[in-house]
Amino acid sequence: MTSTLNYIPPLNGPPPNREADTLRSALTLVKQRLPAEWQINVDEQAELGRYRADAVMRLRAPDGSSATLIIEAKRQLATRDVPYALEQLATYAEALDESATVVPMLIARYISPSTREQIEQRGAAYADATGNLRLVLERPALFLRDVGATRDPWRGPGRPPGGLKGPAAARVVRALVDYTPPFTVPQLIKLSGASTGAAYRVIDFLEREMLLERMPRGAITNVGWRALLERWSNDYSFQDSNTIVSCLQPRGIPAITEALQSNPGLRYVLTGSLAIEDELKYAPARLAMIYIDDTDDAVDRLDLRPVDSGANVLLAATDYDVVFDRTSELAGIRVAAKSQIAVDLLTAPGRGPAEAQPLLDWMSANESSWRR
Repeated sequence: MTSTLNYIPPLNGPPPNREADTLRSALTLVKQRLPAEWQINVDEQAELGRYRADAVMRLRAPDGSSATLIIEAKRQLATRDVPYALEQLATYAEALDESATVVPMLIARYISPSTREQIEQRGAAYADATGNLRLVLERPALFLRDVGATRDPWRGPGRPPGGLKGPAAARVVRALVDYTPPFTVPQLIKLSGASTGAAYRVIDFLEREMLLERMPRGAITNVGWRALLERWSNDYSFQDSNTIVSCLQPRGIPAITEALQSNPGLRYVLTGSLAIEDELKYAPARLAMIYIDDTDDAVDRLDLRPVDSGANVLLAATDYDVVFDRTSELAGIRVAAKSQIAVDLLTAPGRGPAEAQPLLDWMSANESSWRR
C-alpha cells in the first residue's frame, strides 16, 4: 500500500495515537526535507516473504542511484528497545531482494536524546513525529538531520518519568554511582535515603535508557555510572538547580581556601575543579564552587563581596542535601564526593565541562578508590 504522507500532528494538539499516524507524520518530515528532484515511493505494511515491515521507503536520486529504507514504527521507543528492533529489521532486510543500499530506520512518536544516540551508534536512521530526524546514505550521497522536541510533548501525568529532575532522583543517582553493585532495590533505598516510589521510578527510567542492568524483579547488577552522570547533567545543574550568589574574593583563590580551612564550623562542601587533587586538574582553578546552608553567613565568614560580574566564588544554597553526603577532606577542606564534583563540572560555566573529562577518566581507571 502506498502512503500519501500528509499527516503531521501539531505539537500542541493530540498525539498521533495510532502507529500508522506516527509512521506517516515522521515520513512526511523525511519527504519534506529530501531534495525536490528525488523520487520517493513508500509501501506501508510491505510484505517481505513471510515477514511484514511497517513500511519500505524507496529513494531514487537524479543520477539513478537508489536506496531503500526498511522501517519499524512504534508509538513509544525506549533505549532498551533499540537492539531488538534493529535485529528485527536486519531479519526483514535479508528477505528484501534488492540491489540498492538498505538502511534500517526506527520511527516513533517521540525519540529521546539517549535513544537517538543509541540508534546512531548502530548505524541506523530515525525520525519522530516532533521533527527529530537523522538519515545518512553513502550512495546516493545524502545527509539529513533535523531537531524537534527535546522532551516528549505528549507525556501526561501517570506515565513513566522522562528524566532525573529533583532532589529525590539526585539521591538515587548518587547512590547508584557511589556504590558498587550488586545490590537490591531495598538496599539502594537504604543507601540513598530516597523514598520507595522515587527509587522505583528512577530505576524504571534508567532500565529503559539502558543505564543499568537488573535481574528480573531482582538485584541491580551493573550501572553505567559515567553515562549516568552525563545523563543526569541534562536534568541537574550546579547553577540552574540551586540558588546562586556570585561573589568576589579580592585576594584570590588562595584566600578562599584559607578562609574555608579557618571555618570548620561552617556547613559547606567545596565542589568543582578546586575540590580535586592537583594531579587531576585540567588547569589551575579560577573559580570556587561551594554548596552552603546560609549564604549571608558564608559571605561574612569567608570575607566575600557579592558582585554581578567578575566573580571568583559561586555560593549555592541548595535543596539537594545529597551534596553533603559521602564527603571527604582535602588539605583541611570539606570536599564533595567525586560523583558530585563530576556532574558539577559537567554543568559548570566556562571550561568546566572540559575540566570534567580528566576527572571522569581517572574515575574510570580507579573505581576502587572512590566507589564504595
